[in-house]
Amino acid sequence: MASTPDLTNAGTWQLMVDSNQELLFRKSGHDVHWWAERGRAAGVKNDGELRNWMRDEHGITGYAQYAVSWEMFGYPEFMLRGADELIDGQYAKHPELRPIADALLAWAAASDGVGIQMRKGYVSLHSPKRKFAQVTRANNTSVDVLLRLTVAPGGRVEAVKVREGDFFDRKVRLRSVDEVDGELFGLLQRALAENS
Repeated sequence: MASTPDLTNAGTWQLMVDSNQELLFRKSGHDVHWWAERGRAAGVKNDGELRNWMRDEHGITGYAQYAVSWEMFGYPEFMLRGADELIDGQYAKHPELRPIADALLAWAAASDGVGIQMRKGYVSLHSPKRKFAQVTRANNTSVDVLLRLTVAPGGRVEAVKVREGDFFDRKVRLRSVDEVDGELFGLLQRALAENS
């Protein structure tokens, strides 16, 4: 059985919050607190009003708006969870699959150049350049490793039907921690190299 990986340095939603706040500041020259204060003074009462007000009166759109909305109306509960809480939540009802995720995260934590991003329903693995893999509980009996990788389908590697512009069109389905092996780590290493 895989040991519990060290998620001390795993990223959480806080990275997205920080990124959106930085974007807001770059676009407007004002921080989230300044915008929240102005929104309250303008009588903005909900997210829809805030988005319209920011877009129509100030030209601020997209992710920069999220920073102000969260500041004014609160953060979704899952965004306040730490890395351990997020992974625990993903496998709470399927503890038999947790060793698979733990083995993959242990590899990621021990690999140079790999960043771990925890989300509510999956874990992203990133190179310094971009995301190269995603670990997702696929169903009640398996975990999928989605890969941004140029390899022909065959053997363990399956093709995934994706939307245009989605590069994660390969996956390896895992039903046992025994399937987290050298071959899989080789595929992950190759995906990391291709996306670095």
